[in-house]
Amino acid sequence: MKQRNYTPAIVILSIAINTIIAIMYFMPKNNDFGHIDLTFLPFLNAVMNSFTFVFLVAALVSIIKYKNIQLHRRYIFAAFSTTAVFLISYLVYHGMAPSTSYGGEGILRPIYYFILLSHILLSAIIVPFALITTARGLNMQVDRHKKIARWTMPMWLYVSATGVIVYLMISPYY
Repeated sequence: MKQRNYTPAIVILSIAINTIIAIMYFMPKNNDFGHIDLTFLPFLNAVMNSFTFVFLVAALVSIIKYKNIQLHRRYIFAAFSTTAVFLISYLVYHGMAPSTSYGGEGILRPIYYFILLSHILLSAIIVPFALITTARGLNMQVDRHKKIARWTMPMWLYVSATGVIVYLMISPYY
C-alpha cells in the first residue's frame, strides 16, 4: 500500500481550525444579525456532539470487539462529519450571537467552569491528535495508529461528552 504524506494537511488544518476559533472568540460581534434567531444552534451543537460520541463508541466497539476495520473506518468518518457540522454551526453562532454567561451559583459554578475549561483545552489539542491518528489508520500503520489512538479516543470522547454537558448546564441562560 502506498503511504501518503498527510503531515502538511494536518499542520495546516490544526493551525487553521484553532486560529479561526480563537479569532471568532475575540472578534467583536456584528449586531447586524440581531434579528436572526440563532438560539437553535447551541442545541444543534449538542446534538452533533452527541452523535460524535455515539459514532466514536461504535468505532471503538467495531474494532475492539469485532475487528472490523471497514466498519471502524466508517464510524470514524461519521464522527469527523458530525464534528465538521458542529464546527460550522459553532463558528456561525459564536460569530453572530452575543456571548451567554453562565448564571448558576453554588457548587455548580466551579464545576461548570472546570468542565468548560477542560473541554476548551482538550478541543484544541484533539484536532491534531484526531488527524494524525486517522492518517496513520489510512496508511495502515497499525502499530503507530494504535499507539496514538489510545490517547486520541478518550480525549475525543471527553470533548464530545463535555460539549453536551456544557450545553445542558448553560442552556437555561440562553
